[in-house]
Amino acid sequence: MQGVELIYAYLAVLRILESPHYLRYSTEMSNDPFSDILKFANAETVVSGGFTAGGRWAIRFPEMEKVKFSAIVRGDCWLSIKGEELSVHAETGDVLLLSTQHSFVLTNDLQSNPVDAASLFTHNASTIAKLGEGDEFFQIGGFVRLDSVSGGLLADVLPPLIHVTASSTQATVLHWLVNQLVHEQAAERPGSTLVSAQLAQLIFVQLVRAHLETSSGELTSGLLRALSDPLIAPALRLMHNNPGHLWHLNELAQAAAMSRTTFALRFKQAAGVTPLTYLTEWRMRLAERALREENAPISIIASRLGYTSISAFSNAFKRVTGNAPKRYRSIVRTTQ
Repeated sequence: MQGVELIYAYLAVLRILESPHYLRYSTEMSNDPFSDILKFANAETVVSGGFTAGGRWAIRFPEMEKVKFSAIVRGDCWLSIKGEELSVHAETGDVLLLSTQHSFVLTNDLQSNPVDAASLFTHNASTIAKLGEGDEFFQIGGFVRLDSVSGGLLADVLPPLIHVTASSTQATVLHWLVNQLVHEQAAERPGSTLVSAQLAQLIFVQLVRAHLETSSGELTSGLLRALSDPLIAPALRLMHNNPGHLWHLNELAQAAAMSRTTFALRFKQAAGVTPLTYLTEWRMRLAERALREENAPISIIASRLGYTSISAFSNAFKRVTGNAPKRYRSIVRTTQ
């Protein structure tokens, strides 16, 4: 029971983190940069259903701007992404996350002609469709909605495919979450829609975590590599915990237990930018959301983010985003 209680406590925390009241407090974040990025992108995971299949089968999924996840509950299949030469083999217990916008095919026979996913699911009253004869294969999946404006912060750095195999050490929690998701979908108990969405959200988080843990040495410079680097993590936590503080390079280097020169080099190698450039860009991300979601005067937003004058804030904002704060607020509110 301890594992079950832990998961449901985790779900309760997620509901608090996703509440509108929490999200609106947008210029003061946590000391967990990864959680900040997830909240900032407004990642919302939706369970779209699944399908069983038997015999020779193949199904083509259309191009989508959304991030997709697919869990192989039973059987095995091949994943073939349009434009990619090699196909990926997935087995029972494997979970896939696709951020590519290309169409893709799931099949147990690479020579089979695929049926269109839209027609298969449209003609099935159940959320679990049936393809072919038998049910040797069972897949369940969904997609992740990201904020149309701020979601790019996460979408742009995700790899086209994350494949967590059932034999990996990261699969243990995923296996439990997927099994609970299958049970919720089958039982249709009161509250199952909410619980399924929260379970799917946890699956998404675990998939990205697994990618950070297993690919840290292969990641190119950028946000994900910075998040996975334990040596610069203390400095990142400081900046995310208090973005309005007037941070100096010496303070950040001391938090990371490095010399100023070593820290600056390590940070730029991981993040692709200098520490203070990263801080400025993160502040401007927070400023963008505050300008979209709040009615606070620009002077108040500037002050919360550590700027002592509107002109200094406006210059930084325009340099990073290309627009002055007032114009940005006007544009986004006109298009909403």
